[in-house]
Amino acid sequence: MNTIKRILGVVWIALGVAAGYYLIVSQAIPQFSSGRSEDLVPAIIYTFILMPIITGGLCIFGWYALQGEYDEVA
Repeated sequence: MNTIKRILGVVWIALGVAAGYYLIVSQAIPQFSSGRSEDLVPAIIYTFILMPIITGGLCIFGWYALQGEYDEVA
């Protein structure tokens, strides 16, 4: 079970990177480049608030899983 947790740590890190990439490329950049003033606030929220929280949380969780913090002691 501990091996599965460590493998899933890599999955969580990859998921965090993919989520950050999605937020920037698919959400924030199109809204920044739209030229409409009502799109600027959500783009700033995606870029500077949500992306660090989501990416950081998933990557830290995965890092702890890789380090064995969630291992069961026999």
